[in-house]
This record gives sequence, structure tokens and C-alpha cells, in this order.
Amino acid sequence: MARMYSRKHGKSGSKRPAKYSHSWVMYNKEEIERLIIKLAKEGKSSSEIGMILRDVYGIPLVKEFNLKITEVLKKHNLGKEIPEDLYNLIKKAVKIREHLERNKRDNITKRGLELTESKIRRLGKYYIKNKKLPPDWSYNPEKAKLLVK
Repeated sequence: MARMYSRKHGKSGSKRPAKYSHSWVMYNKEEIERLIIKLAKEGKSSSEIGMILRDVYGIPLVKEFNLKITEVLKKHNLGKEIPEDLYNLIKKAVKIREHLERNKRDNITKRGLELTESKIRRLGKYYIKNKKLPPDWSYNPEKAKLLVK
């Protein structure tokens, strides 16, 4: 499938094996859940938690234990109010706006800001439709600046 804003085609990625039990994992479901809660209380995001579990604790996939990091965080009221991918896009847009305040004639970056904000609005519609955001949620650059800082 082609990319949305460039004339390039997508890259095919490697696929994980179907179901494969890893014999070196020495943790059970409850211990992994405790690790997720501990890392979330340290302020780590869900993607950072997944990478730490993989690199430090040797847990390749949490899904193999019928867990999802975001569901564990939501169950223990440690989840964020907006999803992580949307938050990262908002953070990117705020940084682009700060750059444009210093460099007003940077037209390429203006285009990048338009693309980023359209991605934010599209993702916001998706999360409103799936009830992960309130129905009256909308993207506002001034509010976004306060949210990120």
C-alpha cells in the first residue's frame, strides 16, 4: 500500500511466528502484571514498558500471556486520558509550532505542520468513534501546548 503524503510504496515487514512458546521466560502472568504496574508508576509509557520488558526482563511478547499493556494500565487506573499515539502526534505538532515561531518563513515545516495536524484530527475522529475520547474532544493548538508541558 502506498504512503499517504509521499509517492513511495510501503515496505514489507517481517512477520512473527504464529504461536511459539519461549522456554527461557521465567515469569508468570501475575509477575508480568506487577512489572507493568511498577514501570507505569515510574512514569513509563506503554511502548516504553514493552521495550523494557523485552530488553531487560527477556519477555518477548506480553500477548503470549493473554495480557495487553494498555488493558492492565486501564484496569489499575494508570492509563493516560488520551492514547499514546495521539499524544505523540500532539507533542510533535507543538514542537513544530515552536520552530515556526522562530523561523516564520520555513514553508516546508509549515507543510509538515499541516500534515501532522490533519493526522491528529483523523486519529481523533477514530478515537471518538471508538469511545476512547469524549465526543466533544477537538484538537486546539493552544490547549495542546498546555497538555504537553
